[in-house]
Amino acid sequence: MTFNDILLQVGGVGRFQWVQFTLVVIPMLLLASHNTVQNFTAAIPGHHCRPPPSANLSGDGSGAEELRAWLPWDEQDRPASCRRFTAPQRELHWSNGTGPNATGATEACLDGWTYDHSTFPATIVTEWDLVCGHRALRQLSQSLYMSGVLIGASVFGNLADRLGRRKILIWTYLQTAVAGTGCAFSPNFSIYCALRFLTGISLSGMALNCLTLNVEWMPIHTRATVGTLVGYTYSIGQFILAGCAYAVPHWRWLQFLISVPFFFFFFYSWFFVESARWQASTGRLDLTLQALQKVARINGKQEEGEKLSMEVLQIKLNKEINLAKSKYNALDLVRLPVLRGLFSCLSLIWFATSFAYYGLVMDLQYFGSNIYLTQVIFGAVDLPAKLIGFLVINYIGRRPAQMASLMLAGISILVNILVPKDWGIMRTSLAVLGKGCLGASFNCVFLYTGELYPTVIRQTGLGMGSMMARVGSIMSPLVNMTGELYPALPSLIYGAVPIAGGAVTFFLPETLNMPLPESVEELKSRNHGKKKQKEVGEQTIPLQTLRKDGS
Repeated sequence: MTFNDILLQVGGVGRFQWVQFTLVVIPMLLLASHNTVQNFTAAIPGHHCRPPPSANLSGDGSGAEELRAWLPWDEQDRPASCRRFTAPQRELHWSNGTGPNATGATEACLDGWTYDHSTFPATIVTEWDLVCGHRALRQLSQSLYMSGVLIGASVFGNLADRLGRRKILIWTYLQTAVAGTGCAFSPNFSIYCALRFLTGISLSGMALNCLTLNVEWMPIHTRATVGTLVGYTYSIGQFILAGCAYAVPHWRWLQFLISVPFFFFFFYSWFFVESARWQASTGRLDLTLQALQKVARINGKQEEGEKLSMEVLQIKLNKEINLAKSKYNALDLVRLPVLRGLFSCLSLIWFATSFAYYGLVMDLQYFGSNIYLTQVIFGAVDLPAKLIGFLVINYIGRRPAQMASLMLAGISILVNILVPKDWGIMRTSLAVLGKGCLGASFNCVFLYTGELYPTVIRQTGLGMGSMMARVGSIMSPLVNMTGELYPALPSLIYGAVPIAGGAVTFFLPETLNMPLPESVEELKSRNHGKKKQKEVGEQTIPLQTLRKDGS
């Protein structure tokens, strides 16, 4: 009997599982908000150089003429964002961009900028002037946040295997509450970046252990459903962000609003029940027994819980306890040939999915339409996309679902390059299609990775995959800077990478309705068996042909 059989004995998916699942996933609603909040807190409003103090910008009508005298104007009859004339050009202004207004000597914005506050009353961009020569700092702050997510995946993944899932969740809720709320009161940009970095570390540990704690308390047949529900929680969180940003447009209050609830999550997380599977893997069968009996009481299976004892657990969990003694680490993913191919392909898939995903969702202003509406649409597309992905995964296969989702995402991004900028609806529609496919890809790769790696190194494999995803999310905002060299270059890169990820999926085996491998040796024998079967098939084909010919 395995641990899964014991879970079914104490109630399967009962009252305990649903209550703890709900409490653990509620914070995930705000995880999505923190990941993409800079779409609003770091939005770039319309801006232009502030003329020198000597300029007459009174509201009597002469101010507009004075502004035109000091600022170059582009073809759309808008003031230039980053340059002003060294001396006022008071000659007649030509609307087609010719004449003195287009040819006068210019200089940088020495007296700062004037911002359009009609949509965003205050952002970190307007507060710390992250425009023009300092524009890259805006992308840097998001990359530092994602760097924290990368470090958190490594640090808290390892600590969770040593200290338990519950303790890590309690700590990450507290760290998110303190660091996230502190961001709202940052006195300067450097402190803001440091606190965002700490927030990224804690949110990464939270996401990993949320999924792990829920999955380890659920029977095997429900795990795909659990993963899908967690993914839907993240999608719903995008609606919440759009609503909060619309209701509270000031960046400091928005940051405060999505951070302070984590103090409440911290307080109720003390009531979580630690993973009995993790306790058994560490040899603490006494704690495993206490947890299982507590769950049995909550699920109304007290009699079944009382039948359990230390001796019974030692007998029933003998195989899993022995497997837990097998020591593997991340280096074995590269060192062992049977794992090296899986690791290489899955690393590119994780990287490509996250890289393209954050390339789309972190630049909503690029699509030119209402940013709040775009955020809602981007969240809404996940609902049907993940449902379709779930059906394909369960009825057609993991490999076709993974390949199709990445290929379609890459193609939609590349096609968007050819669409004129004034076709806002078409551009947004293609971006929404790509984003939906990438959301489905995220759901698939979590499940696919867990089924490809053997049990003894499965958590390590998932952790390394998550780290590769974070590398993609770190590099994604930096790629936007290449647009300064060639405007279409970011989209070319964002489209090509997921297509490459979809291509390498072809080299992975299908896992639909296949038993999970328990050990590296079992994975070797399975691959050897498939290879041998293929060789036998190739040998029998010509023999059958000869018989048909009568030879």
